[in-house]
Parts: sequence; C-alpha cells; structure tokens
Amino acid sequence: MSRQQEYERWLLSPVITESQRAELSALTENEINDRFYRTLEFGTAGLRGVMGMGLNRMNEYIIRQATDAFARVILESGMAEKGVCICYDCRINSRFFAEEAAHVMRCRGIPVRLFRGCRPTPQLSFAVRHFDAAAGINVTASHNPKAYNGYKVYWNGGAQLPPDKAALVAEKMAGIDPLSPRLTCEHPAPLTWLEEDFDEAFISAVLKCAVAPENLALADDGFRVVYSAFHGVGGFAVPQVLKRAGLRQLIPVPEQFEPDGTFPTLESPNPEEPAGFAMAIELAKQHDAPFIIGTDPDSDRIAIVARDRTGEYIPITGNRTGALLLHYILTAGAEKGVLPDHPALIKTVVTTPLAQKIAEASGAACFNTFTGFKYMAEKLARLEQEGVYHYVLAFEESIGYMIGDHARDKDAVVAALLLCEMAAWYHRRGMTVIDGLEEIWKQYGVYGENTVNVMLPGEDGMHRMAHIMEALRQAPPAELGGVTVSAWRDYSAGVRHCAEGDSPTEISGSNVLYYEFSTGEALVIRPSGTEPKIKIYALMQGASAPAADARAYACAHAAQDLILAL
Repeated sequence: MSRQQEYERWLLSPVITESQRAELSALTENEINDRFYRTLEFGTAGLRGVMGMGLNRMNEYIIRQATDAFARVILESGMAEKGVCICYDCRINSRFFAEEAAHVMRCRGIPVRLFRGCRPTPQLSFAVRHFDAAAGINVTASHNPKAYNGYKVYWNGGAQLPPDKAALVAEKMAGIDPLSPRLTCEHPAPLTWLEEDFDEAFISAVLKCAVAPENLALADDGFRVVYSAFHGVGGFAVPQVLKRAGLRQLIPVPEQFEPDGTFPTLESPNPEEPAGFAMAIELAKQHDAPFIIGTDPDSDRIAIVARDRTGEYIPITGNRTGALLLHYILTAGAEKGVLPDHPALIKTVVTTPLAQKIAEASGAACFNTFTGFKYMAEKLARLEQEGVYHYVLAFEESIGYMIGDHARDKDAVVAALLLCEMAAWYHRRGMTVIDGLEEIWKQYGVYGENTVNVMLPGEDGMHRMAHIMEALRQAPPAELGGVTVSAWRDYSAGVRHCAEGDSPTEISGSNVLYYEFSTGEALVIRPSGTEPKIKIYALMQGASAPAADARAYACAHAAQDLILAL
C-alpha cells in the first residue's frame, strides 16, 4: 500500500475521532510523507516519537498496536499470570496512553498493576522486580522536547526488553492493524492500583544504597543543595530520600518543581544542557548554596552544577560526574569497609576512559558494554550468575547512573543520594566538588569529551545514516582533527583493524565504529537508537581541562565535517 493510500485509509477510518480526522485533513504533502513512510519503529527501548496522527507518530492507535503485540509475547512466555506493571510520566497524553495500554493487557487476560499517579522510571523497574512481574511499561519520552512521547518496555527482572524480545514484538506489530477497533471484553484481567503507599517501598530500597550518609548529617549549615525537578516527576522521591538520609537544607526551584508536561520555563527539559539550570543557579546564589542537582522529566537521569572557589557555578558533564561518583563510592566505601569483594564498574564504550583508570587503580574491575542500560543490565546479570565480581556502579556519559539492586535501569533518585553524599564528603574536607575533580585529574590525568549530534530526520535521513556508516567502513579515516588513527573497531562485525592485523573485539553486534588514536585517545561514531541522528563522541586528554576540552571539540567537529561530506 502506498503512503497516500495508507493516509487515505486513516483519513476515512471509522475508528478515529472527528478532531483526529481534521488533523489529518490539514496535512501537507510533505507532512503526509513524513507521517506515513514507515511505522514508528519498535526497538529495545520501545517506541519514541512526536505525538500526532499517523503511522510514524505516537498516538493511541500505535499504543494499542504495540501493547497487543507485547501482550502476545508475554502470553507465549508462559508468565502472563505474573502480570504487568504500568507507569507514566507527566507528559501530555502519558496517563491516557498508560490507561489504553492497561486496557489492552487486561483484555488479553494479563493482570495489570497501574500507578495511580505519575512516578519516576526507576520506580517502574523497581515495581517489576518487587512484584516479580512478567514485564513493565512506562509511558515516557524522558528528556525529549514536549512534542514527544514514548513507550518504554521492561522484562521480568526489571531490565529493558532484551533485543530478541523486542524483535519479536516488532514482528507481531507488523501483523496487527493499528486501526483495529478498540478491544472489548466481558471479564478483563484484574487491575490493581499502585497508590502513594508504594512510594515507601521504593524510597526505603533507595536509602539502603547509601555509602556514608553521615556525610550529609554531619555537614555544617553551609552545605546547601538546590534541586530542580525540570517540571518532571523527581519531586515525588528525591526530596524525601535526601531528607531521610540526613540532608538538612534542600532548596527546590519552586517554578520547576511541580510536574508539567509543557515544561513552561525550559526550552529543553534535558539537564545535559546547562541552560536549563539558569533558575537553579540564581536560587543557589541567593541561598549561598555550593551544589545543584537536576533530574530529567522521568527522573532516570541527573546532572550536577558545582560552585568553584571563585564563586562561579560550573556545569559538570556526565563523564566527569561519573568519575566523581565512582571515586567517592570506591574511596568512602573502602574507608567504611562496605565495599564488596571484587568490586566492579560497568560502563559503555563511549564513556570516559578515566573511569576505567579510577576503577583499576582502586582494585576494581571494569567491564565495557554498548550504549544503553539494557546492555549494562545484561552484563550485570551475567556477573551475578558467575558470582565473582560485584558491581558498585554502572554509568554512561549521558548522565545516567545505576546503583544498587532495587532497579535494573538508570536511576536519578539513588544517584541524587550518592552525589549529595559525595558533595558533602568534599565539603567536610574543606573542598568544593570542583576541587575534588581537579584532585582526580592530578592523580589520573585530565580527560575531556565532546559529543556532536548530526541530525538526519525523515526518510532521507534514515537512508543517509546507513550510507554514512557503510562509507566509513569502506574507507576508514587515517586521521581526525590532526590526530593519527592507529586502529579502528567495527563493533557490528566484531573486528579490530590495525596494521599488525585483525583481531576480535571483546563485544560485538552493534552498529558502532570506534577509532583509536596513536596518542591513546579515541573517537566513536554510532547512530542513535531513539532519535534520527548520528552521534560522535571524542574522548581526549590534555594538560588542563580547557586544553582537553578543546582537543575533544576539534576532533569531534572534524568527524562531523567528514560525515557531512559523505
């Protein structure tokens, strides 16, 4: 069926509402092409896209189609009686989409536990583990702009859906018409509401992850923390956790504390972008607060800002935050004697090598995975089965951190606890967090990173991404930004190429190209798994932070120029 025919089928369908018909009627030819050239792709992260009518949009028809396919996979697994947990964030349509998903599951005979109110993504992962549920669904688009929504899926054990199960859901989706009439049933499976009292179970589990909470309780009155929830759901858990852990002075940004899917004070609800902290920094200045934390709308990612000795507030990247957090966990944990035997770090291949240096210098192992916490959770599950190494932290450069056993996904709530502990630990030693970072650099070297996103939207963009990745494989660059490439890894094929010959990579099976430089530095290129873009990561070193950052910027933008010329 052509795009025009599919568009007309939607336009004339008796299933859609009149307002939806009006939306479709007003589309231009280009808009029709964009909305109907493909069905919104279901991957290991589920679905994510702009809300609206059409195959390539987030709407209740695609939600029902995906949920019906997911329900069939659950039924075939033999775990249907365990039920499904369903959560949602504060975005426009999130509760509606969650209720539609619950309706489909119940009509297919699968019991549902549905959160009464919007809650953090890690609390959904926790619920799946807590109830030993067959699976979980969270309606969220994380940090994307307000026009987006998403459908994030989890499997028994609380980790994101494994690739084989995601492929099975996608296969079954292809056989289900999104414009099928809404399911009806006389005897739906049970629905249990998860009320506010379930928050206590999650918060108690998070508090058990503390390393040295006395650092919070014993810090003087000068230790104040400003918190922005970025109009998301973090306010349901973060303040309670920090207060109960001993933090006396938490100052929320009032204009950004209540959940609001329109994000009225933010151009982008992404804490990775320093502009989002403008209000928090002004509040910190008013209250003489040395430390700021900000959680993204679904509270699975967290960013920090710290005041230096000159009084300037410095945003700290995800890589540097992870290095600080790892150093604190290993050092304070050793001081208190609470580190497990054979501690381990799990990180992604695009995450700073500084973390591996810190881990190994402290006697911890380091394991690399592909980007995404589904891969880190898989690695953690294998470590648990083997019973030798015990992870203390898993993190990736895009401000995501996993700590503890209560959830199997990144968790800004538990990260907020440990990061505030860390900041208080430095404060009690008469140091700023920036001082702590410089102390780490002095011991291990100064690392800088730069990430560039090459946006390639629409159908042409999909073809262009495939062409670019293939062209880079066929003609790998000899140098980038004036730095010689000494070897390169094709993680899709699982091969490392260099002058001495080819050898297998430690992991394989993902569309990632990794360039090793003669200086010991690296650059990584990969298509995004959730957005229409190619991501470039430069991982460089320098004599100082500005020098390392400048080298990373130059290298990443040289790679961008190369890509745009292909």
